[in-house]
Amino acid sequence: MEARPALDTDPVIVGQRVRLLRQAAGVSLSELARRADIDRTTLLEVETGLAKATAEMLWAITAQLGVPIGAILDTPPSPQVVHGTAIEAALLEVFEDGRVTYELYRLRIPPGITQTSLAHLEGVTEHLTVYAGTLIAGPMDAPLTAGPGHHISWRSDVPHGYCAVPPDEVRASLLMRYPTDTRT
Repeated sequence: MEARPALDTDPVIVGQRVRLLRQAAGVSLSELARRADIDRTTLLEVETGLAKATAEMLWAITAQLGVPIGAILDTPPSPQVVHGTAIEAALLEVFEDGRVTYELYRLRIPPGITQTSLAHLEGVTEHLTVYAGTLIAGPMDAPLTAGPGHHISWRSDVPHGYCAVPPDEVRASLLMRYPTDTRT
């Protein structure tokens, strides 16, 4: 499958936000590329707006910078759609509750394609509710299965993945929980 752009927004704006966050964290381009396991040239192209990042890249970048992905995305009311290898996620809301930041997404996952995500920061959790289809998701070494009406959750500070079981597309909501003290 061909890589799709991560965001339905201007790549120059996304690149500027990535660069500002990287600079605020005091991390060089080369160091962030190494930590996020992204080619340095690719990261430079993202920062300069010459390339659109995938969702996996943005989650890897923000995890290494210690911020939720919402720090790069526009905030609602116009939900931004993030495309990954197997997911389409619309950011619906970002909110803070004391020492925790939450991001709420609406997901669409086509059947038969697996998306693998790198570990997020320590203490980050994902809470997923399936509305249609059957989903296998969670830690790569202990995946969970959920069908319509089921809820699953896991610590996402380990490699994890998502796969809709054929033949049906999965429709779901995802709540990501970031403890504030994991951010720099």
